[in-house]
Amino acid sequence: MKGILGKKVGMTQVIKDDGEVVAVTVLSVGPCYVTQVRTPEKDGYRAVQLGYEPDKAKHLSKGERGHLEHSGVPLLRHLRELRIREDEQYEVGQVIKADVFAPGERVDVIGTSKGRGFAGVVKRHGMGGGPHTHGQSDRERRVGSIGAGSSPGHIWKNAHMPGHMGAERVTSQNIEVVLVDPERNLLAVNGSVPGPNGGLVLVKLARKQKVAKGGK
Repeated sequence: MKGILGKKVGMTQVIKDDGEVVAVTVLSVGPCYVTQVRTPEKDGYRAVQLGYEPDKAKHLSKGERGHLEHSGVPLLRHLRELRIREDEQYEVGQVIKADVFAPGERVDVIGTSKGRGFAGVVKRHGMGGGPHTHGQSDRERRVGSIGAGSSPGHIWKNAHMPGHMGAERVTSQNIEVVLVDPERNLLAVNGSVPGPNGGLVLVKLARKQKVAKGGK
């Protein structure tokens, strides 16, 4: 499964050839280096490890530096692994750029959502809160009933409660690649992408491709 690492730049608009105006997120992707190729004979599965964003030696551990120097690639800050098919061939040191994708393809974009800190149930889960009348003065944004009485006698696991919000792995699935600019290493994808501007993203071929009407 082909993929590439990059960073979120921001959102803008693109006018298609038919005059349609679409909202897109611009991603600065690659160049990425193949730092390791895993095989079923040696590792038990088939995958490729990609490295992105050159960095200084002082920002990497001794193990990371040794791994990258052994692969013959520059010192890179981010490493991610992708499963690949049997018919896909990669070599250590190979450079992957934005032209790995083409306009019209469908991709999944994985990023880390913005951290919102500790949040209540109204903000975190969209609950409506309690009534504002009948003597209630301090429960408008509190959670309501969260457990039963004698049975089961405790709060169910995974109940919606206040807690840390955001800063978690989020995937925007099956979004269209609208524009590819290999010279500037840019991709523009239709719609929003998780995370702040400048956040690391992984772009890979969509796993849930939409099937055309009448197709199987």
